[in-house]
Amino acid sequence: MPKILAIVIILSGIVILTIGVFQLWDIKRQEMISLAAARDLVKDNHLKMKKEEFKPDTGDASGLLVIPRIEAELPIVEGTDPDDLDKGVGHYKDSFYPDEKGQIVLSGHRDTVFRKAGDLKLGDHLTMKMPYGDYTYEIIATKIVSAEDTSIITLQHTEEELILTTCYPFNYIGDAPYRYIIYARRTAEGN
Repeated sequence: MPKILAIVIILSGIVILTIGVFQLWDIKRQEMISLAAARDLVKDNHLKMKKEEFKPDTGDASGLLVIPRIEAELPIVEGTDPDDLDKGVGHYKDSFYPDEKGQIVLSGHRDTVFRKAGDLKLGDHLTMKMPYGDYTYEIIATKIVSAEDTSIITLQHTEEELILTTCYPFNYIGDAPYRYIIYARRTAEGN
């Protein structure tokens, strides 16, 4: 009987490991598909689209987020549902986009697209490459809030502000109890 129990435990472990590896592979695959679509969307952006024509559908690539400090080029996907976040950085649907004079909210998983977010420092630049232009922002503040705290999403529309959100602590296993928030302001040369 102990031998059968040991075999069952080993087989269960192999099955769980296989499922985990497949899920990671699938997320990376979806991210690569979105990245290719986003790169194509913003290629020659000054020739492609006027701001007024820009209306992405949920789940579609809408642009690129470039973060030089961590050498990241990440697809921005419309929506923040789990399926959307598996494809890249999710744009909170009710928030704004660059040049709309409002709060731009982007969210991502801490163990995929934002796994190096803790390496970012005040003064670092973030660039949103959109089909209608490139927009550069400088990190001005960070903070940690409770996972239930939604007060950072005010959807104000008086000045342009980029906010990145991800779960925290970065190395936490399971549903993280906090959110790491990065605030950035558009730079003078940011388009």
